[in-house]
Amino acid sequence: MAVTVLSISATAPLTAAATAPPLAMAFWRNCLGFAVLGPFLLLLRRREVVRVAHGERGILRREQWRPLVFGFLAATSLALHFATFMTSTRLTSVAMSTALVATQPVWQALIAAGQGVRTSRRTWAGLTLSVVGAAAAGGLDIKSGGTALLGDLLALAGAIAQAGYTALSERSRADVSTPLYSTFTSLVCGLELLAVCWLAHIPLTGFDRSTHLSLLGLLVLPQILGLGSLNFALGRTSATTMSVLLLLETPVAALAAWWLMGQHIKAATAPGLLLIIIGVTVVVTSGGREQAPAQQGKHRRGIPPYPTHTPYRTPQLPSSPLSLTLHHTGKRDPRVDWARHAGDESPTVTLTYHGAGAFDTMSLRRPHAEEKEPGHDGPREPWVDHRRRL
Repeated sequence: MAVTVLSISATAPLTAAATAPPLAMAFWRNCLGFAVLGPFLLLLRRREVVRVAHGERGILRREQWRPLVFGFLAATSLALHFATFMTSTRLTSVAMSTALVATQPVWQALIAAGQGVRTSRRTWAGLTLSVVGAAAAGGLDIKSGGTALLGDLLALAGAIAQAGYTALSERSRADVSTPLYSTFTSLVCGLELLAVCWLAHIPLTGFDRSTHLSLLGLLVLPQILGLGSLNFALGRTSATTMSVLLLLETPVAALAAWWLMGQHIKAATAPGLLLIIIGVTVVVTSGGREQAPAQQGKHRRGIPPYPTHTPYRTPQLPSSPLSLTLHHTGKRDPRVDWARHAGDESPTVTLTYHGAGAFDTMSLRRPHAEEKEPGHDGPREPWVDHRRRL
C-alpha cells in the first residue's frame, strides 16, 4: 500500500516538471501504457481477444452494441480527464491540482444521486465539507485570478470527467475483463488525444531530456508499479481502505513538488486542503451505508429471503418448495447478501484512481429468472436450486 501511494503521488510532480505541452504528455502516457498493456493482454487474455475478434462474445452482437457505445464514451471521458488534469499541473500548484482532482468520489456521488440512488446524510455531509474546503483552498487563486484560477477549474473538470468515466464504465464493461477494458480505454484515449494534438498543431517529438525522464517516470511509477501494487493490495485489503489511503496522494505529491521543484504550500490554503481530504474520506467511507435503509424489508419477487447461515446445521427442506419457511438464529452468510437486492438493481463496487482504467470492478449480478437442469423439462425457480446447494 505504501508503494501504491508513493507511485501514484508521482503523477502530478512528473507532469509539472516536464517542458512538453500537457496534451502531448497525455498522449504519450496513453501510448506507452497501451504499448505495455497490449503484450500483457495477449499473454494473459489471448483467448478472450481471439473470441472478441471473431465476434463470438455477446459484446459484438448486433443487439448489444450499447456497451460499446458506453465504453467509447467512457474512454472519451478519461481522455478529457487526462487533458484537463495534466494541464492544470502547469497552471496551479501541484497540491491544489492533486487535491481538487481527488474530489472525484464527490462528483461520482452526485451523479449517482442524479440517477435516483438514495444518498445518506453522511455522504451529503462529506460533500459539504469538500465544497467548503475547495472554496477555502482556492480563495487566493480566486482573488488573484489568471492562470492559477484556470488551473483550479481544470482540475475540477478533471475530477468530474473521471467521475463520468467511472459511471459510464459501470454500464459498459459487464462482458469484458479488466485487462481488455483497460487496454481498450488506453487505445481510444491515445487515438483521441493524437487527433487533438494533430488538429491543434501540438508537437509530439523534439522534447528535452527532462521530458523524456518524466515520461519514463510516468510509465514506470503510476502506470506500471502503481497499478500493479494497487491490484496486489486489493487482494489483501478492502477497496474502501485503499480509497482512503489514496487520498494521501495530496500531501505526498505536495512534498515531492516542494523537494523537486521548490513549490511551497501557502499557509492560507492548508485548512482548505485538509477539509477536502476529510470530506472525501467521509464520502468514501459512507458508501456501504447508502443502500441499507432502502433495502430493509424489500426482496425480489418470487425469491424469498435466504435463510440465515449456520455452519454446523443443515436445514431440513419441506416437501413443498413454495411453503419453505426456515427459522434460524445463526449468523447470515455474507456471501449471499446480494440476494437481498431488488430485481432492478445490480450493485457495483468500483475503485479507480486518476490516470488509470477501471482496473478493479466487482459486479454482483442476480441470477436469470429461469434455469434448467439436466433431466428437467420445464423452468425451475432459481431459489430452489440455491437452497439445494446451500
